[in-house]
Amino acid sequence: METLVQGTEPGKKPTATKASRGKRIRARMWKDRYLYLLLLPGLLYFIVYRYVPMLGITIAFKDYSPFMGIVDSPWTGLDNFRRIFESSEVVQVIWNTLIISFLQIIFAFPAPIILAIMLNEVANPLLKRVMQSVVYMPHFLSWVVVVGIVTIFFRNEGLVNDLLREAFGSQQTIGFLTEPQYFRPFLILEVIWKEAGWGTIIFLAALSGVNPALYEAAVMDGASRFRQIWHITLPAIRSTIIIMLIIRLGDVLEVGFEQVFLQLNAFNMHIGNTLDTYVYFKGIQQSDYSFSTAVGVFKGLVGLILVMGANKLSKRFGEQGVY
Repeated sequence: METLVQGTEPGKKPTATKASRGKRIRARMWKDRYLYLLLLPGLLYFIVYRYVPMLGITIAFKDYSPFMGIVDSPWTGLDNFRRIFESSEVVQVIWNTLIISFLQIIFAFPAPIILAIMLNEVANPLLKRVMQSVVYMPHFLSWVVVVGIVTIFFRNEGLVNDLLREAFGSQQTIGFLTEPQYFRPFLILEVIWKEAGWGTIIFLAALSGVNPALYEAAVMDGASRFRQIWHITLPAIRSTIIIMLIIRLGDVLEVGFEQVFLQLNAFNMHIGNTLDTYVYFKGIQQSDYSFSTAVGVFKGLVGLILVMGANKLSKRFGEQGVY
């Protein structure tokens, strides 16, 4: 051992140390080999379906032709990205996406928090479980089913218009599905109805960790239920709310392709066409693969910047953040 140490150059660690370290790592991996085997399917999933497809991002920097392939298609540099900011149509689509996304953050994001607090206040355990099951159920319906239900109820000959005509004695119908001013409110209400119950799972889990002694002390001090929620419940789940908000900001340009696409028509296209549907129309229907890929890359970069910025801002306010 002394010979090995003396034979090494100054400033370098002995080779015996490196060899022993590698031996320890291999021994630890062999010891936990079954855990690594359990990790393997998930690792392969991310490699095959997440990382390998990222090679297709090069299409955004080329004039891609399916007949020439990705490798042989000519490079165009940043021309496709310049088209994003030069096209008035793309600017309008980005604006539509941002409006819908921020409306979802303002109205749909707080809905699971409010619902979780309301469920947490239910004292009867059986009633609480029944209510949880009821509000979870819409999450398991596909957007095709949800939009179909909305269409049946709110079409011109639907139940809602029939009830309005009977109530007010008017023959006039309201075009809920064709008039543009109803498009965005319907999107937000559908998201709240479908996903609010499922979103309560995380917040109810956070609420389960609140010490009951805090509520008992608040009752002894004469605090009302609203005061208990404001000073105990909300501060207890503040970190969870911030983390979920940071994750949501990463999808600020993602408003749901299926939901929007199924409700688009000639009357609401100018306010309802979002980045997801625009990429579909340009990339699939018009075969402009390079430009649609550039729009997708742009959307991902904006989400990454927002997540990093929100995470850094949360740490400045003393929260842990996502990473």
